[in-house]
Amino acid sequence: MVVEQSKKLEIIPTGETLGAEIRGADLTRPLPETFVISLRKALLEHCLIFFKNQRITEKDQVDFTRYFGEPVEHVRKQLDRPIKEIFLISNLQKDGQPIGALSNEEIGFHSDLSYLPQPGTISTLYAVEVPQEGGVTQWCNGYAAYETLNSVLKKQLQGLKAVHRHSVKEQNHSKPVAHPVCCTHPETGRKSLYVSPHLTKYIVGLNESRSRQLLDQIFQHLSLSRFIWTHRWQHGDLVVWDNRCTMHRRSGFSPIQRRLLKRTQIFNNQIPYE
Repeated sequence: MVVEQSKKLEIIPTGETLGAEIRGADLTRPLPETFVISLRKALLEHCLIFFKNQRITEKDQVDFTRYFGEPVEHVRKQLDRPIKEIFLISNLQKDGQPIGALSNEEIGFHSDLSYLPQPGTISTLYAVEVPQEGGVTQWCNGYAAYETLNSVLKKQLQGLKAVHRHSVKEQNHSKPVAHPVCCTHPETGRKSLYVSPHLTKYIVGLNESRSRQLLDQIFQHLSLSRFIWTHRWQHGDLVVWDNRCTMHRRSGFSPIQRRLLKRTQIFNNQIPYE
């Protein structure tokens, strides 16, 4: 039985390149089907949606994620935990061991798990503890970045694939994984740039010099401020984003500051295509 929610779900666009705030939903309760339809539509339209002042459990977060697909355990192993679908992003330690991943350093633009043959689609991230300074996350709109490329560069990128590799060897697939430089979103039909400074290593079929030159040109374009939206985390924030049309990066923060966020992940059920 669905518990009564607010009669109205508010979707408030950020007014920037991507993102919309969602108001009127209590994520500790099951959502009406009309709300779920609106949320899915908003995510496709705005690439990212976020909720503020939520007080959810790990089970609540997993249940909410199921409105967009089936969350699964992350490929990176962590300490044993009761709800396997929850992946901890944190610089905190327990008994001298990290409880989560990614510590406090800066992390460059990337799309989650693009180094896998069937990479991440939808990710959610819930803020439990946040530092007073730093640790902000920025998202880049891959649609807008692709659509504003000049016609000559667009033509050059047609048919090209790039290899994605993680710096931790054990996380990679047994063979190098290559995805199209420009991918088509399977639900919207729009094209998006799908390369990132953090995980993309080279373009297949080009010599090292030309590959590096072309990737640097794309990365410089992707990093333009007009394609980027910044989220400054507060306790109780839940952000949902579509990795098929966005990239994200995190600023570093002081190691003496505490940061704990909880993530769920949905994987692609198909190989990205141009």
